[in-house]
Amino acid sequence: MRWRPSLGGSVLLAHGAGGRETGELLQHMLLSKLAESMKRALGGYGTDVLDDGATIPLPDGRHLVLSVDSYTVNPIFFPGGDIGKLAATGSINDIAMMGARPVALMDSIVVEEGFPLEDLEKIMDSMLAVLREEGVALIGGDLKVMPQGQLDKIVITTVGIGVAERPIVDVGLRPGDKIIVTGPVGEHGATIMALQHGIGAEAEGLQSDCRPLTGLMLPLVERYGEHIHAAQDPTRGGLAMALNDWASKTGTVVVVDEKRVPLREPVRAYSEMLGIDPLSLACEGVALLGVAPESAEEVLEYVRTLGFQDAEIIGEVYKGERHKGVVLLRTRTGGLRILEPPSGELVPRIC
Repeated sequence: MRWRPSLGGSVLLAHGAGGRETGELLQHMLLSKLAESMKRALGGYGTDVLDDGATIPLPDGRHLVLSVDSYTVNPIFFPGGDIGKLAATGSINDIAMMGARPVALMDSIVVEEGFPLEDLEKIMDSMLAVLREEGVALIGGDLKVMPQGQLDKIVITTVGIGVAERPIVDVGLRPGDKIIVTGPVGEHGATIMALQHGIGAEAEGLQSDCRPLTGLMLPLVERYGEHIHAAQDPTRGGLAMALNDWASKTGTVVVVDEKRVPLREPVRAYSEMLGIDPLSLACEGVALLGVAPESAEEVLEYVRTLGFQDAEIIGEVYKGERHKGVVLLRTRTGGLRILEPPSGELVPRIC
């Protein structure tokens, strides 16, 4: 049966938004065409699990962890960071969410002819500052220039490299697990959305939460690694997409209590004004954790001691019976509704 694109016959912004349409496109054009032997290397994890990164087993029992991502955020400078900081942070966090220590980065920068050299230096300095603070080496890269008008300013692609004693893979999520989110959600998405609508984000109390999460994940994995069954930083598609990914991969039902999800008032107010669910907005400094129920409260308290004071247990994982791969939201009024994966353009060029 021939695939019928849900959004017409051309690539649209929605196909790159990280939501339902992205999944449909990748499934049809790539994943369905991969033989099982092509989905992983040397017995590691790869496109068979579609996690934040991929792993290759090492002879000593550890795993080499790799992640690749491209960054096209607009505007390229925003309260809380810029595209350089975002690129370094994003790859570091993807490695950390796999339970690995980031050790190296490679980058590829494509910049438009006529782009100010002063801005390019600021961006590269931001990226290097993150790597310096995290003790991550820049071991290679590439630079290309496109003719003016053939690229919108700058695109950065990064490859993160790390080493894990025992990788955390999201398919490890189990019925009974508690869901922990480590801070207020939607901060980055709301900030970029405001700027794209011509609103002064800082004046509205909005600022990107862009930051590396190694200070959270490394000590957490060292102390509670066996109790953490899944971990993800909810970037494109936000909390809603991350939870739906988990439920879909594991055939479980995830129930989340809306009242317990940390959300700052400026993000809530601005999202309501534009009619966008803040649970679908990107975060760049928040971790989502699936934790064994017997240790969830202890893990939560430890996360708070690491500086993530707004962390909360927001939900629980249930065995899928009649329905599988579903996320249910217990609303503030006490009802239940399905929390759908995000669909449509939402916020183009969010990261």
